[in-house]
Amino acid sequence: MQTKKIVLDGNSLHMADIVALVSDPDVTVEITDHARSKVKKSQDFLLRELNGKIIYGINTGFGPMASYIIGPEHLVELQYNLIRSHAVGIGNPIRSEYVLAAMLVRLNTLAKGYSGVSPELLEQLCLFINNRIIPIVPEHGAVGTSGDLVQLAHIALALIGEGEVIYQGKRRAAKDVLSELTIKPHALNIKEGLALINGTSVMTGIGAVIIAESERLLSVATHFGALALELVHGFKDGISEGLHAFRPHHGQITIARSMRELLASSQLLRSRKIFIGKEQINGDVNQIPEDVQEIYSLRCIPQILGPVLDTLLCAKKVIETEINAVTDNPIIDAEHEHFLHGGNFHGDYIAAAIDQLKMTLVKLTLLSERQTNFFLNRKVNRHFPPFLNLNKPGLALGLQGLQFVATSTAAQSQTLAFPQYVHSIPTNGDNQDIVSMGTDAALLTAKVIDNAFVVLAVELVTLAQAVDYLAEEEKLSQSSKKLYEDLRAILPVIREDRVITAELQKIVGFLRIHKQFLAKNE
Repeated sequence: MQTKKIVLDGNSLHMADIVALVSDPDVTVEITDHARSKVKKSQDFLLRELNGKIIYGINTGFGPMASYIIGPEHLVELQYNLIRSHAVGIGNPIRSEYVLAAMLVRLNTLAKGYSGVSPELLEQLCLFINNRIIPIVPEHGAVGTSGDLVQLAHIALALIGEGEVIYQGKRRAAKDVLSELTIKPHALNIKEGLALINGTSVMTGIGAVIIAESERLLSVATHFGALALELVHGFKDGISEGLHAFRPHHGQITIARSMRELLASSQLLRSRKIFIGKEQINGDVNQIPEDVQEIYSLRCIPQILGPVLDTLLCAKKVIETEINAVTDNPIIDAEHEHFLHGGNFHGDYIAAAIDQLKMTLVKLTLLSERQTNFFLNRKVNRHFPPFLNLNKPGLALGLQGLQFVATSTAAQSQTLAFPQYVHSIPTNGDNQDIVSMGTDAALLTAKVIDNAFVVLAVELVTLAQAVDYLAEEEKLSQSSKKLYEDLRAILPVIREDRVITAELQKIVGFLRIHKQFLAKNE
């Protein structure tokens, strides 16, 4: 089997490459010769120009201590001190796939050749990535300016043979794993500690992974919305091309088109023609048995999921740009022979984009919860049995308990929806007086995504139960019928009350990996 390789030149890394790396253990990375040459030129320029110049973080202290000039004999020690002093995170380790993504983004940034590091440092990162040596990175510690200093310091710590890593599923001391694999701890050079920890690579790496998960979530929600519309024998004009052309938002039009494609083979949708020949308006008031319009959670799916798609595409563009950006400080520009001091490490672009996405994903979650409520609440749907109880109401409880899961999980996400981006608290002796909180924004969005999958899993159980009640499986669209059949392979129809917790976990897993939900949201 041919090994899949991601070849890095610093300029052409894509989000899809990051997703491939964290999803497939056979994917490896390597640096192009051109990138390696550019990295060497940057380091040579730095070493050549160092004498007689004051360059932040290279022969000065850091942050508020930048006015302290460091003698030549202490410049390497300074870099070790930086890593060790900042590797102070606490809390649960963030997911291994997020750390791996962050390492790849940092490697690509260094490969651009503007950080003044050695080619050997890049090779060390390649070895860690290719051997899936994943540093332990605690969740708490980043404010997202000067980059992800604390979290990246834990990655850097492992590269120099200190700290802990996950290797082959086990948490171990980094030095023991390196010894076992005959990999030498990296010996830091001037500027390398700063180059490793000064940037947005953690929030960007997490962002790349959760963008892919968000695309899947949106696909799942669109499929479920289509099935829900079938189960109420919804009207075709609500997703018609003509309707949405009058309000030409890209996301709304795209979601409506996706729903039409999913429902093309359905025999359950209705046309407005059913009202032709109904009671005439003659001055009296007459009631007809049909609902003229569906409830909003069924009628307005494109209008609600459309903004999710538009926000997702915007966030994706921001992440793709950041992946191939120079985000450390100072920038070593050997080509133009100068040093640039600035703030490219500030994470506001990522924080703003991810928080906007998080907000829309919470709305997606609420849409799912409301659709579930519609089918379980007979006072609203006026057709299905209470809680889709297919047994003896009162004696059996149907999906009553399951609704609590959706309600409580959606409520938690509502709390998490508040933007972390605006939670700026000055720190670092007020040197970092306005910060991004980008990494926490990304981690909280990841939690919202986890919650959304739970709520959607509850909805799928509900929709399948509704299919069983109607006994119209053969009239479903091909897409909805496959959804129903796949769900029933995991969870048989619920007639007798029973514990289904383990099956619910399997359904969540099914939603996360099933090929039917591959996104087509461009």
